Amino acid sequence: MSNTEAKVIIADDHPLFRVALRLILHNINPAAIVVEADSFDSLRSAIDANPTTELVLLDLMMPGVDGLSSLQFLHSKFPSLRVAVISALSQRSWVRSAQALGAVAFVHKSARPEHLRETLRSLLVGSSWWPQSLSDVIAEGDTMEQKLERLSRQELQILLYLKGGRLNKQIAAELRISESTVKTHVSSILHKLGLNSRTQAALVAQQLLAAEQAV
Repeated sequence: MSNTEAKVIIADDHPLFRVALRLILHNINPAAIVVEADSFDSLRSAIDANPTTELVLLDLMMPGVDGLSSLQFLHSKFPSLRVAVISALSQRSWVRSAQALGAVAFVHKSARPEHLRETLRSLLVGSSWWPQSLSDVIAEGDTMEQKLERLSRQELQILLYLKGGRLNKQIAAELRISESTVKTHVSSILHKLGLNSRTQAALVAQQLLAAEQAV
């Protein structure tokens, strides 16, 4: 992708983030042609109106789209179009799924400006970029404290009960709720915290309880 031919579509429903990306792109390549889209429908229209587009910077969470379905659509309909995911999501499953659907990069929105600039510079010359490990993704995303803020009151209660290695049946008896409700909440907790097992959740609970006791 040469400097004189770079045509990029920024697909994101946050106008300030689109402005930031546009400024970075023009700083890298003043001749770049940048088109903006704020929904899935406007993205499709932008691609139809700009068939020579070589790179799309795609936010997975936009009006009219359900997560990875937008990437799946682009991969199916425009297999030669290079798509870089720039998302606030940080789960490993999202990264691996994006790669499987043909994306050329996965960058977290909280990436440092200098990191984002270098990544976009690489993308403009045809390279790709992927986190080296799960820790790279989490490091660029929310802290565990911020992730804990996403838990509902009952989810937080159940998380704390996981510390002692209690079974779902035991937690249900403690909180006087059904075992199926506990199972549902545990799955939600693991998803929201980006964890893979109850053991990991128990360690988080242990750290959280230790912090509370130290206060």
